[in-house]
Amino acid sequence: MMRFGYWTPIFGGWLRNVDDEQTPATFEHLKTIAQTAEQIGFDLTLIAELNLNDINGQDAPSFDAWELAAAIGAVTQTQEIMLAVRPGYHLPALAAKKAATLDEISGGRLTLNVVSAWWAEEARQYGGIFSEHDDRYRRSEEFVEVLRGLWSQTPFSYTGDYYQLDGTHLQPKPRVTPRIYAGGESEAGRASIAGFADAYVTHGGTPDELRAKIADMTARRKATGIAPFADFGMAAFAIVRDSEEDARQELERITDVKHGAAYESYRDFVSKSQLDTVVDLRDYSVSNRGLRPELVGTPEVVARRIMEFSRAGVGILLLQFSPHLAEMERFARDVIPRVRELEAAERPAPTRG
Repeated sequence: MMRFGYWTPIFGGWLRNVDDEQTPATFEHLKTIAQTAEQIGFDLTLIAELNLNDINGQDAPSFDAWELAAAIGAVTQTQEIMLAVRPGYHLPALAAKKAATLDEISGGRLTLNVVSAWWAEEARQYGGIFSEHDDRYRRSEEFVEVLRGLWSQTPFSYTGDYYQLDGTHLQPKPRVTPRIYAGGESEAGRASIAGFADAYVTHGGTPDELRAKIADMTARRKATGIAPFADFGMAAFAIVRDSEEDARQELERITDVKHGAAYESYRDFVSKSQLDTVVDLRDYSVSNRGLRPELVGTPEVVARRIMEFSRAGVGILLLQFSPHLAEMERFARDVIPRVRELEAAERPAPTRG
């Protein structure tokens, strides 16, 4: 059964060509979104970690992901909180301590999305470690080894190329060891993630692209001898309207590319990543290649498109909306019930003994 998640709009929105998304960058609004989401059928939220705003430009607001995760964990009851963490900005022992505390605040609902980073300018401004591409993934591997070691052993010692610990104590331990998600498209990234992550997440793509990625990552995982990935997730931006014409009009409105501050990070993203899909400025109108899955149309069209991804092996959709609250509510009202109907129709009938 497909799980539905949403990106917490830490910037106040996800569109680079729209000045006012009616999604204020205030905690009160983000709290309303979080509490509403778990009441209407969303299973989790992804909280991205970015110190600079790569949607509206470096001068625009951007909340701290860890503080926000603690606050949302305290005001919600059921949704999984997938917190992004970038090893180049954190000492792993302190990250393990913070995560254990967040696990307690949320009652065991914290998971981590380990991001090996791509934005050189942000690292320069904030003093983050930004080495060459493959080295960033090797650092992530050690980072996760230290997290898991501290969460499971006391005292814990470790000697690696990047981190060293000697008899470190960490209490309390997490109630539930946080699941580790990670995403990457390069050869080095996929090889690394196959070994250290529990689940794989990716930018938006087509059903065929996701089917190929999932097959590749499943084979890589099997070769490691580790248990299969727990799940596969994909980012997507949803546009749901009563008519196809209205949906396409909205698509054209948000992809009317306007060069400016919102595109400062575009060249950094493309040049510092090793992507397996060609990205153009129209795709970049929306964060994380969210338009590529084509979740655009009437509720019936979007629901059937989601089922294509389900058949390809996607188990989690990490959705973005604009305006976030109103469109999230529309999606929950009009699309999720239809997806559940389609899932039930495809479920094998029970056999009689």
